[in-house]
Amino acid sequence: MSDEPLDQVANLRDVAHSDPRLRPGVLWRSAQPQVGDGTPREVDAWPPATVLDLRSAAEVPGTGHPLLAPGTEVHSVPLLDHAGDPNALEQRRRPLVDVYLSMLEQGTGLLRAADLVASSPAPVLVHCAAGKDRTGLVVALVLRLVGVPREAVLADFALTTDAMPDVMRRLLATSPLPPGADLSTLPAEYFTAPTDALAAVLDVWDAHEGGTAGWAIAHGAAPDLVDRLRAQLL
Repeated sequence: MSDEPLDQVANLRDVAHSDPRLRPGVLWRSAQPQVGDGTPREVDAWPPATVLDLRSAAEVPGTGHPLLAPGTEVHSVPLLDHAGDPNALEQRRRPLVDVYLSMLEQGTGLLRAADLVASSPAPVLVHCAAGKDRTGLVVALVLRLVGVPREAVLADFALTTDAMPDVMRRLLATSPLPPGADLSTLPAEYFTAPTDALAAVLDVWDAHEGGTAGWAIAHGAAPDLVDRLRAQLL
């Protein structure tokens, strides 16, 4: 059992570690922050200037976002409408590769998140509930759009596996399971960061004419998105 305190944001890291060309202090990723969290040890200042919350409406408490404060702007960019719905158990048992590829089919939320990363004051924090699946896709998209190598993107994604015990401790401490829910019925990959699932997404982007940028443009991204991301992150 981890000794990480419950009042520290779990699975938090600066994605600049992925590539020496990335500027530190610009883009962070994490699991969901919670009321009462202290200033994370990993950063010099808290809260971030911009927060992208990828959770569905059912996952967000009625009290609002815990990081909403003067100087911090929070954007809601839900990526999975069924997340947090206790009646959507079958959705939560789908193989993660299917879940990830389904997020690509629409593309709108992923591209809106990438556009906000490009245009918002830094540091920008991207989070969902665990900071694993939805956050993983948004971060992967942004990193690939600015040319971070595929293997570096997968390596950053894989780091979440080690963070999952702390993530689950915090989630279960504040959000008890609905009646009848049983974590043991979920696929084991739901408690890790399976690189093969993310690799399937990268395959789609790599196979597209023009690569990841070509995929983004084909799904409605602004023509200058890559240029603005590069100006923000590099």
